[in-house]
Amino acid sequence: MAIFITGGARSGKSGFGEAYAMKLSGHGIYIATAQSWDDEMKERTARHRSMRERSGYRWRTIEEPLALAELLGELEREQNDGGERPAVLVDCLTLWLTNWLLRLDAGKQGDGDQDTGTYGELHAEADKLTAAVAAYTGPLLLVTNEVGSGIVPAYPLGRRFRDEAGRLNRKLAATCEEAYLVVAGIPLDLKKHAFRLEED
Repeated sequence: MAIFITGGARSGKSGFGEAYAMKLSGHGIYIATAQSWDDEMKERTARHRSMRERSGYRWRTIEEPLALAELLGELEREQNDGGERPAVLVDCLTLWLTNWLLRLDAGKQGDGDQDTGTYGELHAEADKLTAAVAAYTGPLLLVTNEVGSGIVPAYPLGRRFRDEAGRLNRKLAATCEEAYLVVAGIPLDLKKHAFRLEED
């Protein structure tokens, strides 16, 4: 069962994801997509890991900034042994997207039309991830950020990130069985309250 969790910064989405994971299984796998580029990020990552360890819940942490689809495929294969499946929590999709954008953008500097190269490759990675999520049969929680509700970014890469994050979130929310928007610490069940045109 795949579960999509979105919300703004400090909305409580990660905490909700962790609490939900604890209800779904007696142990979990925490997939961290962040890359620690500076001391502040290293300290933040260490603090979050320490909080998980103190929770009393058995987390196994895997750091994977890019090969998320491949990792989910590996976990699907290794966990099909008949025992209790761990709850897999990915935190977060927008950091994964950032990692790919920065990697592809750096590789395409001065190469002409980036839309046909860089972003075609990015969309292929997003499709690969969507397929891996659809194929995963254990409890899977995907945390992401809702980034399109503010001002339009002032620079091209920022605008591209906003657009690609919106596309990725739509694609994965449609793939998941459940979808939640966390606002001020309150999770709202999006699919339960969704308006469906075909019912009108």
